[in-house]
Amino acid sequence: MKSRSSFSRKTLFYFVGFSVTILLLLWLFQIIFLKYSYELYQVKNLNELVESIEASPLISLSSTLETVAYQNEVCVEYLTNSGQRLRYNTLMNGCALGKNNTEITSIENDFINSELPKKSYRLINKEYEAKAFLYGLKMDSGTVFLYSTLEDVSGANVVLKNQLIYLTIIAILFASLIAYFLSKKLTEPILDITKKAKKLGSGTFVTFPSYDIEEVNDLANVLNQAGSEMLKTDELRRDLMANVSHDLKTPLTMIKAYAEMVKDLSYKDDKKREEHCNIIMNEVDRLNLLVNDILTLSKNEASAEELKLEKYDLVSEINEIIKHYEILKVTEDYHFEVKTPKKVMIAGDKAKLNQVIYNLLNNAINYTGPDKLVTLKITDEKEQYRIEIKDTGKGIDQKDLPNIWNKYYKNEKNHQRNVVGTGLGLAIVKTILEAHHFEYGVESKKGKGTTFYFCVKKM
Repeated sequence: MKSRSSFSRKTLFYFVGFSVTILLLLWLFQIIFLKYSYELYQVKNLNELVESIEASPLISLSSTLETVAYQNEVCVEYLTNSGQRLRYNTLMNGCALGKNNTEITSIENDFINSELPKKSYRLINKEYEAKAFLYGLKMDSGTVFLYSTLEDVSGANVVLKNQLIYLTIIAILFASLIAYFLSKKLTEPILDITKKAKKLGSGTFVTFPSYDIEEVNDLANVLNQAGSEMLKTDELRRDLMANVSHDLKTPLTMIKAYAEMVKDLSYKDDKKREEHCNIIMNEVDRLNLLVNDILTLSKNEASAEELKLEKYDLVSEINEIIKHYEILKVTEDYHFEVKTPKKVMIAGDKAKLNQVIYNLLNNAINYTGPDKLVTLKITDEKEQYRIEIKDTGKGIDQKDLPNIWNKYYKNEKNHQRNVVGTGLGLAIVKTILEAHHFEYGVESKKGKGTTFYFCVKKM
């Protein structure tokens, strides 16, 4: 199992680790590489001085050598081809030129007798026990030698080490303090949110205040929204349970009542007995419809049933479905207006898409106007077919349109249940169409009816 630590401990660890890493780098470059870096700097400086001497015209060479010597803390010796020796800044502390130093003299003679145009020598000045550089350069008028000492940086190293020790201690203390206050500032709102979120999870509604940290404040806003949705969902769930309980209780009451009537009163009267038995059977069918719709919705939402995709003619299926409503034309004077092309080939789960059409037709039948007109229309668009089912009823308020697909939602708290359907039809439609990834929606105007639609891509 992966080990865990608190936010404050991690913050402290990272801050101290960062500080120590920076200080280690300082130790590495300022202490260990100090001498090496200093020598590289001196060599680079000498090379630049030699380049400036090489570029100097012969007429101003002496002036250039004097400037180089006194401005850069090097001593210079110039041996002309005529045998003249010119020295510049040889009285500088540590300079070995012009001191009858046998080692220096030997190096100078070797360089003069060599064929090299220039060369640098690293040596030890025994008089001062210090490292030094001697650079020889051959010119047309003679030979120039530059001498530069390397100052001992051991003392500076000791000072830097002591300073870095104190700096390390101070940095770790500051990092610890910063980590403490930062983690406290961050963890306090997180702990507060965690405490309130636990209450929210247990069913107690709480509100999360605003915080001065943007990310934490975003989290609080999300939890506030989640809490609001939980309250809404809980209220709608209670409404659903009340409605389903009502739908179950009403037919059960009817079944029991008519069963008792058959048992006690009408069992001898064939006509009455048949009438009462038919009512019992109708109520059983109503119960069966409700249970089937609940099971269908549960399966669709849980994706328990995979889609059985097939190619088929949607117009042919619609014509078959409309035939099932012929009884409503005869007995209740409903009018069904069907406007479709001759043939519409689509790919989908035939049984489930038929259920979508059934549910939308049932919904239109239940809510259409006094003219009892229901229109089913298929429009051939560029890349898809648009299937519309329209009623002529009272319409739906615009604010209610986003909620009508919710299985918990009811536009009117105390409305009567529909003669056809269970109130779960639109939720079933939604789950089936989303499983097919079909576009769907609803358009409605108060007093002018409602149109439900979905779109199917052309094959």
